[in-house]
Amino acid sequence: MKIHFIGIGGIGISGLAQYMHFKGHEVSGSDIKDTVITKKLRDMGIAITVPHAAEAITNQDFVVHSAIISPDNPEVVAAKAKGIEVLARREALLKILDDKKVYAVAGAHGKSTTSAILASIMDGSAIIGAESKAFGSNVRYDEISDVMLFEADESDGSFVNTNPYCAIVINAEPEHMEYYDYNYERFYDTYKTFINLAPLKVLNAEDPFLSTLVDTVDAKWLYPSKDIKNIEFVLINNEPHTRFTFKDFGSFDVWGFGKHIAIDAALAILAAHESMDIEDIRQNLLTFKGIKKRFDIVGFESDSVIIDDYGHHPTEIKATFESVKEYAHLKGFEKITAIWQPHKYSRTIDNLDEFIKCFDGAAELIILPVWSAGEAPREINFQESFKDYNLTMADKISRTNNTIKVIKDNKNLETLDKGLIIGFGAGDITYQIRGIA
Repeated sequence: MKIHFIGIGGIGISGLAQYMHFKGHEVSGSDIKDTVITKKLRDMGIAITVPHAAEAITNQDFVVHSAIISPDNPEVVAAKAKGIEVLARREALLKILDDKKVYAVAGAHGKSTTSAILASIMDGSAIIGAESKAFGSNVRYDEISDVMLFEADESDGSFVNTNPYCAIVINAEPEHMEYYDYNYERFYDTYKTFINLAPLKVLNAEDPFLSTLVDTVDAKWLYPSKDIKNIEFVLINNEPHTRFTFKDFGSFDVWGFGKHIAIDAALAILAAHESMDIEDIRQNLLTFKGIKKRFDIVGFESDSVIIDDYGHHPTEIKATFESVKEYAHLKGFEKITAIWQPHKYSRTIDNLDEFIKCFDGAAELIILPVWSAGEAPREINFQESFKDYNLTMADKISRTNNTIKVIKDNKNLETLDKGLIIGFGAGDITYQIRGIA
């Protein structure tokens, strides 16, 4: 088939596009600007149009667009005028995943890491919302296996269209509530629908919502406080690892620091154990090397470490920051500098009280402008809300070698080159902190 993807520069759409390309379909796509992702897709032989243009629509069999694409997009209009089927990403999943044995991972946070851990343990194709360092991509294609290891998205309810054989839910914290019209009953009912679609269910019994299902849902239940013991943080070749004992399966080592990493790994182990020997799982888990933009060590010197982290929800930032403090302690660093680029005005305002608590222990907190993700600007008084921190408001950061400059009004406010420096956010801070912005 010929398939065109509008918004192909996004991590979710690009994953579907790559997968269909690997399956042998003729794939094209478009976006508003070139990015690292569009360059990678071009290098694979996928035709990319920048910006969106009606001329990109020729004789495709169907067109897929991301959730943020509006009905008046020129390519959507052109496709409909030609009678070409136009599908939102959530609708396209039914076509793309319908013949696969899908292990679908859902949750407000931790699903990229859990999906990547599962992909390290199990054979099969994989589509993840972040780049796995183990295979250098967010997509792995296995033409033999019918297994698909898939990061499922609750932000637009599309996880109910993933044809789940196994539903793995790490947590069900309210997130993306604007899609659900701030209707919590609708939000939780959608999670129930997703869970009940899957013959095999692996669920975190200590999540507040999931715990209400324990007596009514037949699942492999994880009780982290009882099932995960002897957690310790160790450095293996200077890389962070969490060592833990799980149920009666013995000890496991997994890349990364934190109780949340042990929980992610434990859920993946339970899902894989339905079809795999525990010793194979233990060995395969060692191949997990983390994912890009999750506690991603992007600069390393004897007196400084720079870390890039995608965390943009307060729960995940808080969990990661606890790991940061442990890592700094093991490395002997006295100073931790946190750089935060808030992601979306709605998320920041809805969770402001929790964001204020996230960075406890930072010697300095640097806040960059909100990455709007297409939202209209809203007033947020960061100076007042974060007044108890050693706070710096900046416009951007720039990096050369292992040195970061903090910039405001085109002036260098300070230079960071000592201790542990970590950037949080799902916007372009990842490029700034890597020195490629």
